[in-house]
Amino acid sequence: MKMQVLVVDDNKLANESFAAIIGRLNHQVDSVFSGEEAVSTLQTKEYDIVLTDLKMEKLDGIEVLKEARKLYPEIVVIVITAFGTVENAVKAIKLGAYDYLLKPADADKLELIFQRAAELVELRKEVRQLKTDLGGRYHNIIGKSPRMNKVYQLIDSTANARSTVLITGESGTGKELVARAIHYNSDRKEMPFIKLNCAAVPENLVESELFGYEKGAFTGAYRQHKGKFEMAHGGTLLLDEISEMPIGLQAKLLRVLQEREIERIGSADPVEIDVRIVATSNRNLKKFIEEGRFREDLYFRLNVIPINIAPLRERLDDIPKLTDHFIKKYNEENGKNVSGVDESVYRMFMKYHWPGNVRELENYIERAVVISPSEILQTSDFPSYLALGKLADEASGLKPGMTLADTEKYMILKTLEQYKGNKTKAAEVLNITPRTIRNKLAEYNIEGD
Repeated sequence: MKMQVLVVDDNKLANESFAAIIGRLNHQVDSVFSGEEAVSTLQTKEYDIVLTDLKMEKLDGIEVLKEARKLYPEIVVIVITAFGTVENAVKAIKLGAYDYLLKPADADKLELIFQRAAELVELRKEVRQLKTDLGGRYHNIIGKSPRMNKVYQLIDSTANARSTVLITGESGTGKELVARAIHYNSDRKEMPFIKLNCAAVPENLVESELFGYEKGAFTGAYRQHKGKFEMAHGGTLLLDEISEMPIGLQAKLLRVLQEREIERIGSADPVEIDVRIVATSNRNLKKFIEEGRFREDLYFRLNVIPINIAPLRERLDDIPKLTDHFIKKYNEENGKNVSGVDESVYRMFMKYHWPGNVRELENYIERAVVISPSEILQTSDFPSYLALGKLADEASGLKPGMTLADTEKYMILKTLEQYKGNKTKAAEVLNITPRTIRNKLAEYNIEGD
């Protein structure tokens, strides 16, 4: 991770030398040549790390340290001092400095101290991000509609159970967020939450990803590899897009769910596992069972606790809260100051069909926040077809009341048409895998290259 670094030293040669050493580590470095300039700079820009000389005229390094810590309590400050004034460095450490370096500075020592400081900064950011990700009790799930309240009730009532959970719903409704909320509201929350997207892993690798393998089990197995089940021991394993799991592997998964043990590829020794399984699907698994593409016994084993996430068009009253949430998120990411949307935008949103659900709404809000010159988003900041509401659906081929399968087919074919048959690009836009598109085209009896 690239750090934002401020170097403070009134000795020009020393300053340039420090900046050059840190710059070679691929960090962004600003240099100032006095304590006063350092304080002024800190008041206008946030830095991850400050490297400051202690002995400077007027405002010394101790004052720079105090001001930096006052403005940014978690900022990392490294002080530089001459050999004869080590007691000043000790004083700085007591005031919150991370470490000190003696002049003349050794490049290797500076790099070592700086790398450790950067690791600390990165760790703190990860902790803050984790706290943000946990996002309160329901892991950033936004909505207070009756349909969502039922989901919250199910999360509360089933979080500590060991039973498997099957979360269903259209693409973009937030199934993974619900899975995470179940984990982080459970007594397993301190243990790993591991995810495997069954559609994103090549079919010939799914087994080794799930169960792991022993050294020498096959060509290229140069060492033992633990699979997702072992990685999730004591915690939760999310099997995303479970419908895409190869039919031949489904029997092995069923056995693991029943026996609660796995065998690595290349080993006959069972390994006991304690894992809560949560699976998600945006497909009609009962139809897959009829077509012989999904095992009925596995379906019943997974569907002990079913949770269905309603599409956005069936919980339109959640749109204002979702909109506010995404505006805040993308304001912070892009340094913008959008404060809300015009009422005409809400009226427009309420007429739209939302085939892409919450993810589609998020994409539109992100784009509008980035491009809008106004603090209040207007209908002109969004694609023109949104303003046509249901008329746009009918004109484009989407109609209110369409089944999930018909809507899905339309979205895939329309996106492929838009990108001239490029499955990789279409999959990226739809947030699915190229393999999923190929499977769907086969299901529609449409040939694809």
